[in-house]
Amino acid sequence: MTTLSVVEQQFLDIISKMKAYSEAVSLMQWDLRTGAPRKGAELRSEAIGKISSEVFKLSVSEEMGACLDQLEAQFDSLDAPMKKMVKDARKEYNRSKLIPPALYEEYVVLTSKAETIWEEAKDKGDFELFKPYLKNIISMTQQFIDYWGVKDTRYDTLLDMYEPNLTTAQLDSIFGQLKDKLVPLVHEVQQSNNKPDASFLQVAYDIETQKDFSSYLLGEIGYDFEAGRLDESAHPFMIGLNTQDIRITTKYLENDVTSAVFSSLHEGGHALYEQNISPELARTSLATGTSMGIHESQSRLWENIVGRSREFWKRYYGELQRRYPEQLGNVDVEQFYCAINRVEPSLIRIEADEVTYNVHIIIRYELEKMLINDNLSVDDLPEAWNSKYESYLGIRPSHDGEGVLQDVHWSFGGLGYFPSYSLGNMYGAQMMNTLRQEMPDVDAKIEAGDLLPIKDWFTEHVYQYGSLLTPAEIIEKMTGEPLNPQYLVDYLTAKTKDIYKL
Repeated sequence: MTTLSVVEQQFLDIISKMKAYSEAVSLMQWDLRTGAPRKGAELRSEAIGKISSEVFKLSVSEEMGACLDQLEAQFDSLDAPMKKMVKDARKEYNRSKLIPPALYEEYVVLTSKAETIWEEAKDKGDFELFKPYLKNIISMTQQFIDYWGVKDTRYDTLLDMYEPNLTTAQLDSIFGQLKDKLVPLVHEVQQSNNKPDASFLQVAYDIETQKDFSSYLLGEIGYDFEAGRLDESAHPFMIGLNTQDIRITTKYLENDVTSAVFSSLHEGGHALYEQNISPELARTSLATGTSMGIHESQSRLWENIVGRSREFWKRYYGELQRRYPEQLGNVDVEQFYCAINRVEPSLIRIEADEVTYNVHIIIRYELEKMLINDNLSVDDLPEAWNSKYESYLGIRPSHDGEGVLQDVHWSFGGLGYFPSYSLGNMYGAQMMNTLRQEMPDVDAKIEAGDLLPIKDWFTEHVYQYGSLLTPAEIIEKMTGEPLNPQYLVDYLTAKTKDIYKL
């Protein structure tokens, strides 16, 4: 940035203080989800609420409002990062100014407690335990929507939090296109006689060895362990304290060696984004992803388009086989590749194949719309969930732990987040198409384990910008066109037909 005026420095001082508080909150949240004593959860949640409310108060303070007024008066003279920070701060200021700080603090305490209760409820398959928390979260979310102002629908207001300017009308169209193309593909697969054998994946795999292999793969894709760490949690996540401290977690299952592999690559993709933001943006509000859709493009791309590719496993299967000679010694790389890419309806979203994964997202999207727009009762949510799974995928959860309680998102108030995953799939496929054009030997690089040029390419086109550019600017600048779901359809169709010989 150029030499700062007095008001620019005042504005950045407020941002800096907000970031310092937010870093403290992130550290406390990470600790809460990775092994903090259970008895301390309630008091920890209250502390998180107190500090988070200070961030909120700063974002809507008189000092912030005065800075924004002055900066907007000289907007044309500001440099690009300052313009974007002012725009973002004004949007947050206008959206939240009317919310009472005490109500916001109450909400943060509620969601912090709810995450801890959710973990217990999920383990027990006990929705009744979590239900009162979810009812309160939805009730308070509806209050916030009233303060923020309703867009085309109430749910549109929430979508905008994660993917700016996205609407339910656009999503209905995009998801409709995906369903029209992918459901017939699933039916073709179900009728095929070429069913990959995956029985060798569901045997005992030593967890300590899984930890070693997950760390190894993260190093291969360029995750900087000197600026992060890998831990274990009930639900894998990435949390950024600052650009030099980006932490990730995974979950290890003894009878499913691929679960930790792909969740580690997924969270590693998120981390690569935030570890490679331009140093010039490190102490600003732009040092984060531009939207959850673009963020998920990186997690889903590294997990699937790279991490489930034939070329990737030609390079890394030997490393896995060497660690598990008893389980994999008689399984060749092609068998393994087909097994990890088999297409079959399943109950758990994070373990779903690439083709049916989007159906998991569509189910959650439709349920969230019903909760927010149509007043679906939380009491009726488990049955609505189970019925949609039976209708869309032909399977029904046997208990709520593998059903409505399987995801952490609603416990932290993440209503409107789920569509980002499918958007990420679409963004990622479109980005990979451009990468193949600009780096024709990309498959050869993957097969050779030469993955850093891929990370560097994404750093140049996505990561370095943080949230300086909008999602639309990122995808159009990078690929020359707006988001186009056809790239995802083409990628999944070609890959699936190859495996199933359709």
